[in-house]
Amino acid sequence: METDSYLSLKGRSEGLFKSKRSKHFGYAVPVKSEDDVKSFIDSLRVEHHSARHFCYAYRLGHDGAKYRANDDGEPSNSAGAPILGVLKSHNLTNALIVVVRYFGGTKLGVGGLIEAYREAGHAAVKDGEIVTCYRTKRALVTYPYSCMDDVMNILKRSSITPENTDFQLECRLEIELRLSEADGVLSKLQDIDNVEVELVD
Repeated sequence: METDSYLSLKGRSEGLFKSKRSKHFGYAVPVKSEDDVKSFIDSLRVEHHSARHFCYAYRLGHDGAKYRANDDGEPSNSAGAPILGVLKSHNLTNALIVVVRYFGGTKLGVGGLIEAYREAGHAAVKDGEIVTCYRTKRALVTYPYSCMDDVMNILKRSSITPENTDFQLECRLEIELRLSEADGVLSKLQDIDNVEVELVD
């Protein structure tokens, strides 16, 4: 069965790798979309306004199926590919690594660049915290007040905390469920008379 968990990053972390007076500042950060990628790189361009290269790689989606590597002017596959390799070696997705390079006056050669970008990426990940994330489904549950105890007992037994609760004569709440547990919980709720369950995006 396909797993409903994946690894990502808890927050922004940083690392530094120096080689022949060139400095490679690595940044690792969780992202959910290409817009997140763009805005983070834009913020680094402001932070490091005198740097020449902002090389990066990201993976998106629970399985990392959407990915990109960018050399930003460095020789082909000398920067983005090794950074992408760091994400893959740690099995990270919904994650971005950017390495900002300040040239130190001595050319590193392709082999030296590959090492520098890879090591700066590893340093950034090592400085941060890898977390397990879960794929989820969201559902809207609607029921009469008389069913409150039955609904709450099912949620409590599954350790689910309802959100956006509205308890009137007709009650509504939203729940977020781990993919692997969703069908079981939803079918228990649907077994209660007068309870309606609707999946939401």
